Amino acid sequence: MKILSLLKLFTVDPVQLNIKAKILSLLACFCAIFFIALITQATIGVSNSPIIVASMGASAVILFFIPNSPLAQPWPFIGGQLCSAFIGMSCALNIPETASASAVAVGGSILVMLLLRCLHPPGAATALAPVMAGESITSLGYSFILVPVGINVGLMLVLTVIINRWVMNRDYPSALSAAKETDKSLARSSTQPSHKIGITKQDIELALKNSDSFVDITATELSHLLSNAEMNTFKRIRGDICCADIMMRDITSVEYGTEVEDAWQLIQTKKLKVIPVVDNSKRVIGLLTWHDFFKYINLNAYDSLQYQFRRFIRRTASTETNKPEAVGHIMTQSVVTLPETAHIAELIPIMSLQGHRQIPIINEQHRLVGMVYQANLVVALYNQGLAQTVSSNK
Repeated sequence: MKILSLLKLFTVDPVQLNIKAKILSLLACFCAIFFIALITQATIGVSNSPIIVASMGASAVILFFIPNSPLAQPWPFIGGQLCSAFIGMSCALNIPETASASAVAVGGSILVMLLLRCLHPPGAATALAPVMAGESITSLGYSFILVPVGINVGLMLVLTVIINRWVMNRDYPSALSAAKETDKSLARSSTQPSHKIGITKQDIELALKNSDSFVDITATELSHLLSNAEMNTFKRIRGDICCADIMMRDITSVEYGTEVEDAWQLIQTKKLKVIPVVDNSKRVIGLLTWHDFFKYINLNAYDSLQYQFRRFIRRTASTETNKPEAVGHIMTQSVVTLPETAHIAELIPIMSLQGHRQIPIINEQHRLVGMVYQANLVVALYNQGLAQTVSSNK
């Protein structure tokens, strides 16, 4: 049994990527190293300086296979490589004994990286390069930090951003995505209750801070994984109920050029709270709410709200006007939509955390086919929970 348990360790995949992602990451490593060596050689010309540092190969693995790792972010990569090159060259020039120079170079580079919060494991290999290579690199002196290390690092970072963000569609640097998520959460906090049920990003950051083990993933990515796990659990327990099963199909919509007065009459006669705005192909381009009608009205102490509102929605008789006349001028353009095949679990974070009370539902052609309101979701969850209770009592 112990032998079988030992053999199972060899079957554990350290990189949880599918075959396509692994192939793309492999090609990214190949292209990055190839272009770095090519451009560096063209830059320095005929010189005794090496065109690429061996540790760039290890950096390429981290940057392209685990780009969301804290070790792969720009500052750890840049600071770790350059600081280690400085420490390594200093040890090679001042410590004649190889074993001692190697130990001090690795230990010193790690210490500096920890102090500057730029830990990047391949940096320790960069620190060893001047010590182990001998005269061929020590003859360069501290210029080794700029050529080839500095050039290699600069080119690698540029290629990493281009390949990860625009070729492989990954969020790199992850710190940039985390900042965007923080801005969104702060924007929502003014309209949402302060108390929320479930695990928040702040909870995860506190748990990571109190942990004695290193987790090779950012708090934002870990939060996404936990959210996906919760959603998968909900789907498994609640069954397959999609948006098409609970949405309202008979939906009143308006177009971009619909006059403001006509849209208001629709809202009043049909007692609506929101109307989706669509283009000529029935694709959703915005939402029209009660708030959109009143946000352009400026009142002073002597104005009547009723007078100002009627004046706003009424069509201007002249050809020139300084107020919005069409729905497209006052609608809310930031709209969240979901496909009709989406599971109702995807509605919960949008409605509970982001504060959306209604979600337009679209088909494969991105055309409007219905709307899901909060009441529809509540009824669906209640009916399903009631059905499960009845079946378990039988």
